This record gives sequence, C-alpha cells and structure tokens, in this order.
Amino acid sequence: MRTRRALFGISWLLSLAAISFYGGTVSYGIFFALTFLPFLSLLYIVCVWFRYKVYQEIGSRNIVSGQSVPYYFVLQNEDKFAFAAIGISFFSDFSYVEELPDKMEYELLPGERYRYETSFVCRYRGEYEVGIKEVTISDFLRLFRVRCEVKGTKKVIVAPKLIRIHELRSISDVSSMVRRERFGQAVEQDIVTREYVNGDALKQIHWKATARAQKLMSRRMIGEEKEGVLLFFDTHRYDEKPEKYLPLENRLLETVLSLVLFLCEKNIPVSISCSQDKFRRNRINGVGEFGDFYELIKELEFDHAEDTKSRILHVLGRGAAFDKQVAFFILQKPDPEILEMTKQISENGVIVVFYIVTEDNIDDFCAMSNANRRIIAITPQDKLEEIL
Repeated sequence: MRTRRALFGISWLLSLAAISFYGGTVSYGIFFALTFLPFLSLLYIVCVWFRYKVYQEIGSRNIVSGQSVPYYFVLQNEDKFAFAAIGISFFSDFSYVEELPDKMEYELLPGERYRYETSFVCRYRGEYEVGIKEVTISDFLRLFRVRCEVKGTKKVIVAPKLIRIHELRSISDVSSMVRRERFGQAVEQDIVTREYVNGDALKQIHWKATARAQKLMSRRMIGEEKEGVLLFFDTHRYDEKPEKYLPLENRLLETVLSLVLFLCEKNIPVSISCSQDKFRRNRINGVGEFGDFYELIKELEFDHAEDTKSRILHVLGRGAAFDKQVAFFILQKPDPEILEMTKQISENGVIVVFYIVTEDNIDDFCAMSNANRRIIAITPQDKLEEIL
C-alpha cells in the first residue's frame, strides 16, 4: 500500500509539473482527476463502512479449553455497487481458528456473499471474545485502508481442560504409600510425635514425650483416620493483563483437576482448600463427587484481594495437615515464607509437595527440595502427564 501511495504521489507531482510548464486541457484534466481521486476513494470507503454485513456463529457458547468448536462466518454485499477489498482478522490472543481461508481479503460483487465454515480452539479457561475481531476496508486503488471493530462479537465461557494422568511420576513413592495406608487393616501408632494442635484427641497425646519436651506432644497416627491428602491452591490474581494471568491461572486449575481426579480414581480421600473463604468444597471421597468439584472449579474466579499466605496459615492452624500423609500446594509464585510456614508439618513426617505454576526460571527455588519437601516448576507449555 505504501508503494501505491508513493506512485500516486509521484504521478500527482508529474501532473502538477505538466500544467506548470505545458498547460493544456489534457494536463489540467489529469491533474484534477488525480487531485480529487483520493477524496472519492475515502468517500467510497465510508459508504462500504456503513453498508457491509458480516455474520458469524459458533457451535456453543460454553466450551472446554483445547476443544475444537464448529464456527462459520459470512461476508455479504447487499448494495448495488461492488466492494473492492474487505479483509478480516481474528481474535488470536486466547483462541485460534484451526483452518484459515486461503485469502483474507475479499472482493464482493453486488448481492454476492461469501461463507466459510471452519472451527476454532480456545487456549485458556475464562470468558473472552472469539472469532472475527475487526474488518479492514480498502478502496479500488488500495491507497487507503480503514480498520473497524465488528459489532456483536462472540463471547464464550471456557471451562478448564481435564487432563487425566495415570501416575504421579514426581512422587510415585508417596502415592504408593498412601494407597497402602488407605486400605491397611491394622491401626498402629507411629513412634514419631509432633506438637499438639487444637482438635487433637486426648488419647493421641504422648505423655512421656510431653514430659521430656515440656510441652504437649501428640502421636502421629497411621491407618486410623485414613484421611489421605491435603490439597491447597492459590487463587490470587497477580497481574492486570489477561494475556499475563490467563495462561497461568488456566494451567493451575488444570493441575488441580488432574491431581484430584487421580486421587479420586485411586480411592484416596482428598481435603481441598484454596485462597478463598467462600470455596466450600472441603473433602472429596471418590470419583462420584468429582463432577460437583469440577462444576465449582468452572465457576471459580481469581481475585486480587485474596491473601494466600493468611489462608495457608488458617488451614495449617486447624491442624488438618498433620493428619495427612501428603500435602499438595499449587501456587503461582515461589515464596520462602510459605516454605517456612509448612516446615513444621514436613518435619513431622508429612510429605509436602509444591507445584509452582510460573513462566519464570525458579531453579534456585526448586533446589531447596529435600526428602519431605519437594518443589516442582510447571509452565503453561509443559505437558502435565510428564511433569506430575
């Protein structure tokens, strides 16, 4: 288009030189034609702008990330004059069209319509616009181009993708231990003790250890309560831009769903908590309860006001983590303070696993892992089947 404008400018200057040095009817005719042509082109674009029609339709408004959804669009000329060049562009930050048309700029004769059927895929969980984002209109000479947003864009509600894993590769030894305890028949007391927390039964207090430590100490029980796993996930929103927070939030929820489904299929009870007080799902005992949990996750909204650290302190303060064999924490930021908060439960025999969903390099933070505290980085590009 710049080349065309340059050539047109040169032609206009040459016509100006012709009337200056030679004059004549032909020279003046060419000069005035070239002078008024841009104004006619702009007038043409304005007419097309007000008169073009674009229609689009999607197969469903409620979809799952990664799912292919039928989609079509129609460009139509309902006027008596031709449309020289109409181009279209799609929303591409959070979704993509699987098969794009061969050409993205169309010429429509009077009464002509163009229909294209394809499908699109949404990358992330959330609510956002898909399909045609804007239309570009050019004149016959391709001197000018105007971009205009499409009225009535399509908005979809996207649920997180459910990724099934068959084993927890990163902690396979832990998952097998939990399965043994879940179905164990014997009830025995482990020799390991921990500090007393509110809610412990009196029969759990180890009086000899209490006397030695000069503070209340409780026995850590194996096989009796069989509560399995604690899972906590972070619902704080750390950024203002959707292109920044959507990929991380989507991957975090996919991680949560994959872990919970895996535990349910292994008949391992899991106690669930997050940064939000209003999240009421405390415990899932099997696959039969997973569907309700998935519906809650679909409706869950991340919030800048959520205080992850305070919520973790509240969960740990209730003493529930001490009764679990494994505690999962799915976070978006590496935080040494949270490591310190969970130090006591890891020292009392609870395997603590941190999954940090981030785009940053956190190798130094992951190096702080040990036998009872494991730190694993997850990026939006990773395959969960290989990381988890």
